Amino acid sequence: MSVAEAIRTRRTVRHYRPDPIPAAAVDVLLDLAIEAPTSWNLQDRSVVAVTSEEGRADLAWATGGQPQPQEAPLMLVFVAEPLSWRDDHSDVYDQARRNRAWSEEFVAMFSAASHAFQEDLEERGLLREYAVKDAMIAATYVMLAATEMGLATSPMNGWDETRVKKAIGIGDRDDLAIALLMSVGYSAEERRHPGRRAPERNVFRELYGATGNAASAV
Repeated sequence: MSVAEAIRTRRTVRHYRPDPIPAAAVDVLLDLAIEAPTSWNLQDRSVVAVTSEEGRADLAWATGGQPQPQEAPLMLVFVAEPLSWRDDHSDVYDQARRNRAWSEEFVAMFSAASHAFQEDLEERGLLREYAVKDAMIAATYVMLAATEMGLATSPMNGWDETRVKKAIGIGDRDDLAIALLMSVGYSAEERRHPGRRAPERNVFRELYGATGNAASAV
């Protein structure tokens, strides 16, 4: 399946068969999650895989009794880490050096620029927003990868962050944020594509809201 096919065929599934996902497939999904793009290569997001009945029951409680955590064999919780930029990232730089991706000069420049950027975000109260963006990109990669593997997913809203954090053992971590919950498993229902609006409704060239040749006339 191509990426384009995965995008076009993916549907949000709420009901799942009880069949377990092979451990190797789960490992692949988690590996692909961390391959997703990340601002400044900070990798300021984590993913928690929950497969136990107890853990999924806790997430069902956190989502107000939605069926996905109760039925899907795998729940993924994407955690944003807004303050991780303050941590030691020497391992990231060492890996980039070993891969010959970054020179010593680039590492020095990149480290300084990254800290300056994050300090500016902190002053503007945007650290959480940027970390959540990173986590959401990772979640999108997982949804497409799961589709290619014949798995169904549901990116979930409607959960209580305090309860979700308690369910995955970070109830006391005010420095962390929950970006998204995602159920993964084998679909027990057929979901048809409800359709999307025509591109001219929300796809524009050059200027938001521009139609026809309006943008070129400015």
